[in-house]
Amino acid sequence: MGALNQTRVTEFVFLGLTDNWVLEILFFIPFTVTYVLTLLGNAIIVATIVFSPRLHTPMYFFLSNLSFIDICHSSVTVPKMLEGLLLERKTISFDNCIAQLFFLHLFACAEIFLLTIMAYDRYVAICIPLHYPTVMNMKVCVQLVVALWVGGTIHSLVQTFLTIRLPYCGPNVIDSYFCDVPPVIKLACTDTYLTGILIVSNSGTISLTCFLALVTSYTVILFSLRKQSAEGRRKALSTCSSHFMVVALFFGPCIFIYTRPDTSFSIDKVVSVFYTVVTPLLNPLIYTLRNEEVKNAMKHLRQRRICS
Repeated sequence: MGALNQTRVTEFVFLGLTDNWVLEILFFIPFTVTYVLTLLGNAIIVATIVFSPRLHTPMYFFLSNLSFIDICHSSVTVPKMLEGLLLERKTISFDNCIAQLFFLHLFACAEIFLLTIMAYDRYVAICIPLHYPTVMNMKVCVQLVVALWVGGTIHSLVQTFLTIRLPYCGPNVIDSYFCDVPPVIKLACTDTYLTGILIVSNSGTISLTCFLALVTSYTVILFSLRKQSAEGRRKALSTCSSHFMVVALFFGPCIFIYTRPDTSFSIDKVVSVFYTVVTPLLNPLIYTLRNEEVKNAMKHLRQRRICS
């Protein structure tokens, strides 16, 4: 309680993406378009899967959850960033900063767990197809989704607790455009070395463990494809390549940001933009442009709507 009672800072000030006002205005339009497309693209995927009975399978159930998480993940940071691009002084209250930090880690960790589950789903479907209906039945899928949200919540609570227990009584300028654990704890009025180690251990362990599990799953899948027919190999490679592209786009920035000591690089903001703004848009593009089943389901729904 003593650390909490020493808190004096009531708001934080963001430095934003750049100190050039002209560039910020120029950034506003493409980032706004990207955010709108992210919402629309992921919402269309969710609606397509929900209203297309042929897509009521475990893989597409997980894909709809991924799109929902992407909507939430981008909405945690992008609206505040867009607001900041139009304001000279970019501020956020202490409570809102902590809330943003909490939900950022909640949705990011949930996505990490979900991508790992999706890799396991593909492993079972391709490597042990006869057991797939039993292993990945809908009850198991729902339980896995519940588990990923519980795991994400626990991770986020740990990150948030390690952050708010520190005293903030001095500088309040965050060299970023959103609240995240590394830049926020730098402003604490105490030594944060141990806290930084705990935070990196928590986030780093989750990111690296899940990434290694993903790489292992896809490696096993690739070796097992030698026993498949040419058509089976083509379909499996198409699906898995889409998944792996999403994994690389998401895990790359996560590992870069959260698995290193308390140091900053000039490229951090660029990586953060890619991680919070660009990746949530690329997911629906990758899955729809490379997935014939989703594209056919969209066409079918559009035709059904026109006929009705």
